Amino acid sequence: MLVGDWMREGVTTVTEDVSMTKAGRIMHQLNIRRLPVVDAEGVLSGIVTERDIKAASPSKATSLDMYEMSRLLSEIKVRDIMTAKPLRLRPGDTVERAAAIMRDNKVGGLPVVDDEDRVVGILTDTDIFRLFTTVSGVDLGGIQLAARLPMEKGKLKQLIDDLRGEEAQGARIVSMFSHLDPVDETMRTVYIRILPVTEAEEYRLKDFIQARHQLLYWVKD
Repeated sequence: MLVGDWMREGVTTVTEDVSMTKAGRIMHQLNIRRLPVVDAEGVLSGIVTERDIKAASPSKATSLDMYEMSRLLSEIKVRDIMTAKPLRLRPGDTVERAAAIMRDNKVGGLPVVDDEDRVVGILTDTDIFRLFTTVSGVDLGGIQLAARLPMEKGKLKQLIDDLRGEEAQGARIVSMFSHLDPVDETMRTVYIRILPVTEAEEYRLKDFIQARHQLLYWVKD
């Protein structure tokens, strides 16, 4: 899954000389929390977030009057509060790696740039949620099951064959994820979603799979 397929294009950007007040107004109007900062050629030079603006804004306890505060805010530029040389992604990066970068650096979004560092998009935690819900098939409902399987060749195929075989009346698989057991690398956990079935079919299928595999859970959405 590539960043270029899930990022949002047509990103609103600002230049370094834009006032903090205007940047905040843009975010409020567009209901966004960050703005890439670019130069005249669209090359990324920084990023400014809603948090940056709040941190730089005068406290409610300030002794400044309204006119002094307005003058102060108009003098603060994006360059004064932005994060310079921010982390960035490329369209060819994987979303999984992007998610790991965002997790490790505790950020909710990253600009996406081309080979010349011009901004071509942005990837946020919302886009990653959208990807996850799309590829998992959760909006289709159905059943998700988790099973613990040995890493031996053929074990995963056996589970899939059991789900799709005549005994299970051909359950239709929507999505499948798998990861190694963090403690025992000879085992893996597999998560499979199947399309909705009748109640009678569900009981029969669950009993059949449970008798042949180590079923961790069975959840109907």
